[in-house]
Amino acid sequence: MSADAKKLYIKTWGCQMNVYDSLRMADVLKPLGYAVSETPEDADMVILNTCHIREKATDKVFSELGRLREHKQNKEAKGEKMIMAVAGCVAQAEGDFILQRAKYVDMVFGPQTYHQLPEMIVKATGERVINTDFPVESKFDLMPEGQSQGVSAFLSIQEGCDKFCTFCVVPYTRGSEYSRTVSGILDEAKKMVKNGTREITLLGQNVNAFHGEGLDGKAWGLGRLLSAMAEIDGLERLRYMTSHPRDMDDELIEVHAHPKVMPFLHLPVQSGSDNILELMNRKHKADDYRVIIEKMRKVRPDIAFSSDFIIGFPGETDQDFEDTMQLVRDVKYASCYSFKYSARPGTPAANMKNLIHDKIANERLLRLQALLVEQQIAFNKACEGLVIPVLLDRKGKKAGQLQGKSPWNQSVNLIAPDRLLGHTLDVKIKEGFDNSLSGELDLQEVVLAG
Repeated sequence: MSADAKKLYIKTWGCQMNVYDSLRMADVLKPLGYAVSETPEDADMVILNTCHIREKATDKVFSELGRLREHKQNKEAKGEKMIMAVAGCVAQAEGDFILQRAKYVDMVFGPQTYHQLPEMIVKATGERVINTDFPVESKFDLMPEGQSQGVSAFLSIQEGCDKFCTFCVVPYTRGSEYSRTVSGILDEAKKMVKNGTREITLLGQNVNAFHGEGLDGKAWGLGRLLSAMAEIDGLERLRYMTSHPRDMDDELIEVHAHPKVMPFLHLPVQSGSDNILELMNRKHKADDYRVIIEKMRKVRPDIAFSSDFIIGFPGETDQDFEDTMQLVRDVKYASCYSFKYSARPGTPAANMKNLIHDKIANERLLRLQALLVEQQIAFNKACEGLVIPVLLDRKGKKAGQLQGKSPWNQSVNLIAPDRLLGHTLDVKIKEGFDNSLSGELDLQEVVLAG
């Protein structure tokens, strides 16, 4: 960082979409002289990129703002300025409340307005700024070219949601479904590969609802887009998340036969009970989900799955919970996320009756998580002795150690020289643990990699 560069500190909560958005905000601010800093002390601008999905999200934002306020006051005592901003979904949902309660916050802006950051900063020199609009123009078309994210990177292709699940705030904070153009996506992907990216994960709130203008002027689905991306020279791996079962069409399922599309799919089901799925407004049944899993395994026999589960949703009976447990037994997941239901203000579920007592919900969640952990360990143990391709994308925690990703998205640790970073090499798996694998390289593989 040059001596005259302005320091930008961004703290990110939540999903991969937020991680991607934070990177793009840094891209937007770079021409203004801002360079990313790892610490908030003495920063010229602080951005909290927030998530509204988890419980007490707003409280966590205010807690962090309270800690950061001291740094802002220290800057002001020296006659300097720190612009303090709150971005993301909490900003979108509760912008007025944030400005009212935290008088020291200078800017509040939603996730669709990042391309307007330069104008907002100028405006913030004279007044406090709130921008939670949903602009007509696409932020993607107006952002500068992104910086390199490294060997494994994210690429946002779709935003927003039209599904209106009763527990979810996304339609209200991210807006309706919007898809980028195929040409814009391919151009960005090619630049990423040119800068050293070998694996791209396509992102969207409902990524498989992608319906963007194709190269022929017609609407393309995610399956066709993945086929086009697989033709990019130098791109070795493709992934996508997060998907909705209602948008898993046959074209998308079939593209999983392509060797560049990794054999791992995160497909949230939320519940295995048709009764609860209806209350959630998911518009699919548990057996519809099972059919998708079966189709996927016919096309790609080695595919593994992960999912999201919400336990203790209003009205969940013992039988509803047992239906969820049975679905988990039927699918056999490689990994999963599971949570106890907590109401999000402004969602239909927040007004539902028949709430589940905490003690019951906690007991059910522990039972589910025990089964999910058992399945995850079994999947990792089944990899022992296999030789699998691993993309080495980062340094490990121990000296001389590198870490990479298996085709099934597992972290693999092994002893290897730093020069092998960015290479995809065959690794023999020695041991499977709860959350990772350990492996070793064939010495001949090291020689072949140069």
